[in-house]
Amino acid sequence: MSSVITSPKVLWLQVWGLAAVQGAIALTWVIYNLYLLKLLTQFGFPKELATGVLILENILAAVMEPLMGSLSDQVQRWIGTRFPFISVGVVLSSALFIAIPAFVAFGSPTSAIRWLLPVLMVAWALAMTVFRSPALSLLGRYAFGTNLPQAASILTLVGGVAGAMGPLANQFILNLGPIVTFSIGSFVMLGAAVALRSVNPNRSVEPVAAESDPSSLLTSNWRQISIPRLGLVFGAGVGVALGFRLMMQTFPRILTSQVPAANKGLILGGIFIALALTAIPAGNLASRLGNRQAMSYGLIGMAGFTALMVLTHNGVIAVGVAIALGATFSLVSNGTIPFALSMVPPDKAGLGTGIYFSGGAVASSLFGAVFSQPDSLKPVVGALLAAAAFLLAAIFVASSSRLETAK
Repeated sequence: MSSVITSPKVLWLQVWGLAAVQGAIALTWVIYNLYLLKLLTQFGFPKELATGVLILENILAAVMEPLMGSLSDQVQRWIGTRFPFISVGVVLSSALFIAIPAFVAFGSPTSAIRWLLPVLMVAWALAMTVFRSPALSLLGRYAFGTNLPQAASILTLVGGVAGAMGPLANQFILNLGPIVTFSIGSFVMLGAAVALRSVNPNRSVEPVAAESDPSSLLTSNWRQISIPRLGLVFGAGVGVALGFRLMMQTFPRILTSQVPAANKGLILGGIFIALALTAIPAGNLASRLGNRQAMSYGLIGMAGFTALMVLTHNGVIAVGVAIALGATFSLVSNGTIPFALSMVPPDKAGLGTGIYFSGGAVASSLFGAVFSQPDSLKPVVGALLAAAAFLLAAIFVASSSRLETAK
C-alpha cells in the first residue's frame, strides 16, 4: 500500500513508451492512406474499391475495438498484464504491413489471386485493432486522476508530428516506394512496442485489486458498467471523428476555390504542427480546469473555427485558421482517452477506450459512405456539418458530468 501512496502521479518514462506506440500507429496509417489508392489501381482494381475497403475496415473496427479492449481487460485481471494482446497484435500487423507491398511487387495483377491484395489490407487493419485499445488504455495505469490530460498530451504531441507527415512529406514518402516505406513503418511499430514493453512497470503499481475468484470479479464489475455512460463515450467518438474528417476534407477545397495560390500541404500540415506544439500547454490547462470542461471548450472552439473556414480569402487568414484549429484540437485530443477512462471502472479501461474508437470507426464508415465524393458536398455545407458534429460531441462530453454527479 505504501508503494502506491508514494508512487508518482505520472510515470513519464512509460508514457513516452506509450507515445511511441501512438506515433507508430499514426505513421503507419499515414503511409497506408497515401498508398492505398495507388496500390489498388496498380493492380487493376477500380479506384472506387479504395473507398469500399476503408468502409469495410471501419465497420469491422467498430466491432473489434471494444471486443479486443474488453478481452484485454479480462487478461489483465487473470495474468496481470495486457501485453499478450499488444505483442500479438503488433507482430501480426507488422508482418501484414510488409506483406502488402511485397504482394504487389511479386504478385500478378491479371490472375484471380490479385484479390488477395484487398484481403491483406483488411487483415492488416483488423490486426491494428487487436492492440490499439489495449495499448492506449494503459494510459490510465501510467497517470492518475487530474494528471491524465498532461500524460495524454505527450501522445498528442507525438501523434501530431506523425500526422503532419501526411500533408507535409507525402511526396517524399511516395518517392521512397512502397517496399521501403512500408518496411520503415513496420520496423517503427516493432521498435515502439519493444520500447513500451521494456519500460512497463511491475504489476505492483497496477490499481486493480486482486481477487481469488476471477469469475466473481467479472460478474461484479460488469454490474458497474453504465450503458448511458458508454453511449456518451461512443457518441463523443462519433462526433469528434466525423467533425475532423469533414474538416480535413472541406478545408483544402476552400483553399483551392478561395486561395488558389496557397500551399495547401503546408497549411494543412500546420494544423498538425500546431496540435503538437500546443499539446503540453493544453494538457496543463486541462489538469487545472478539469478534463471534461477543457474538452468541451475545445470542441466548441473547433466548431467555431471550422465554421470560420468559409471566410478564408487570403493566405494569412488561412494560416491563422489552421493554427487556431490545431491549437484548439489539442484540448480535444488530449481529453479523449482520459474521458473514456473516466466513464468506466478502472478494470474496464480497455472496453472504455475501445468504445470510443468504435464510435470513431462508425463515423469514418459514415463519412466514406456519404461524403466519399468531395464534389457532392459544397464547402459551406461541409464546414457547417463539421461544426455541428463537434458541437454534438461537446454535448455528449458536457452531459457526462450529470451522470458523474448522479453516481
